[in-house]
Amino acid sequence: MTTAVPTRFSSRQIETIDRLVAAGVGDTRSAVIRRAVEHLAESVERARIGRSIADSYRAQPQTVEDDAQAMANAIAMTEAEPW
Repeated sequence: MTTAVPTRFSSRQIETIDRLVAAGVGDTRSAVIRRAVEHLAESVERARIGRSIADSYRAQPQTVEDDAQAMANAIAMTEAEPW
């Protein structure tokens, strides 16, 4: 089910939407706008997750021991590859 949402766009925005339709981003203006909303929502969620990860690293920074363990793991994984 979909719900109509009356929205006003400037002529410049309509030209942009029409170019995106012409480029195959969506079959219609509505499809392009729906895709843009999904893209924006994903971008906002990724930014939220990124901030959460950065906040956790600030709250509990990596130690020298963590760095050494990460390097040891990387070396072990590389050596385990059947190159």
